[in-house]
Amino acid sequence: MTDDGEGRGMHALVERLYPLCRSITGDGVRRTLEIVAESIGLRVHEVPTGTQVLDWTVPREWNIRDAYVKDASGARVVDFAASNLHVVGYSVPVSATMTLDELRPHLHTLPEQPGLIPYRTGYYAETWGFCLAHDTLAGLADGRYEVMIDSTLADGHLTYGEHVVPGRVDEEVLVSCHVCHPSLANDNLAGIAVAVGLARRLAEADPWYTYRFLFAPGTIGAITWLARNRERAGRIRHGLVLACAGDRGPLTYKRSRRGDAEIDRAVRHVLRTSGRDHAVVDFSPYGYDERQFCSPGFDLPVGSLTRTPYAGYPEYHTSADNPDFVSPEAMADTLRTCWEVTRVLDDNRSYLNLSPHGEPQLGRRGLYGALGGRSDTQQAQMAMLWVLNLSDGEHSLLDVAERSDLPFAAVADAARALCGAGLLKECGK
Repeated sequence: MTDDGEGRGMHALVERLYPLCRSITGDGVRRTLEIVAESIGLRVHEVPTGTQVLDWTVPREWNIRDAYVKDASGARVVDFAASNLHVVGYSVPVSATMTLDELRPHLHTLPEQPGLIPYRTGYYAETWGFCLAHDTLAGLADGRYEVMIDSTLADGHLTYGEHVVPGRVDEEVLVSCHVCHPSLANDNLAGIAVAVGLARRLAEADPWYTYRFLFAPGTIGAITWLARNRERAGRIRHGLVLACAGDRGPLTYKRSRRGDAEIDRAVRHVLRTSGRDHAVVDFSPYGYDERQFCSPGFDLPVGSLTRTPYAGYPEYHTSADNPDFVSPEAMADTLRTCWEVTRVLDDNRSYLNLSPHGEPQLGRRGLYGALGGRSDTQQAQMAMLWVLNLSDGEHSLLDVAERSDLPFAAVADAARALCGAGLLKECGK
């Protein structure tokens, strides 16, 4: 499928998932995973309420059917059916009549963005509330209001899904995205869509590494996965957290805690040589689930790839983060970047030059002739020379690409050609 086709497919998935009311637990997460499973197979895990997971405990499960605020005429001035952002996530059941003054402490708005509905949650405190546009609140008259939240907060399960693309080795690349936000298209649905697209590409690629895709609620989901997979975590060689993957801003990569892990170098190299506008920022223990995977007890080599970063755009965590805010082209670009990174990770190896004393004669081996007519002839020639010079068993192809400032794909092509001519021998990963 072309980038355009993949972009349209990812955007269609965002549009389909957008109406669902997700939270850190509940049927919205399950339905989201069911839809994802139509494109890639998922193993779905249900972890009971009360399960100890590292320093946390799996919370009670929350589900909601309806919610509203009605004025004296019976009109719904705030209506969950119109937008699931209207209800504070994890609100306990409410059925009451109260004055506007009594209701106000439970109403949340954005005075600086008066036409937008904010996104708010109360996961770990038994409370309730509504979110609405500040303009709507300003138009409410004094009087009595009927308030109803038809929800349940009871023992149940935390749900997450995994998809595995088998590789030639058991060592793994972890790709993680969060599935806990309600109707927010960039944060988090675009990340889910890009992860699905990447999994589908890898399924056709015979990858070297095994790729594990994790679709889990933010924070508590990653913590639960780590608690249940302590031994498996030791197999993770590289990892990437995907979020905010569909806005029109430039790509941003946040390094792992290690700062110089191979995933950090691979993403930085792909972004730099691609010519894309981008930023590379240092790790901080705040943001998405990279902070769980990079916690000191695990210290996994996991970075985070976004477009505009966490909280860096005015639509963030508001009703303006809708399907119109994300674009097929931006998601296709994010997917293409992820794909190029996996090519670096899978193909990065060290080689030994079998003719290291002086430059070997490439012409009589047909290597220069094989380049004739290519638009990138000069680049390909330089890639061969750099690979030969640095193939001492100590340098990887990524080392060569970084030092030469050549695209990794050109360096990897050169290594294959030189191996075919008997001038290189692979030393391993």
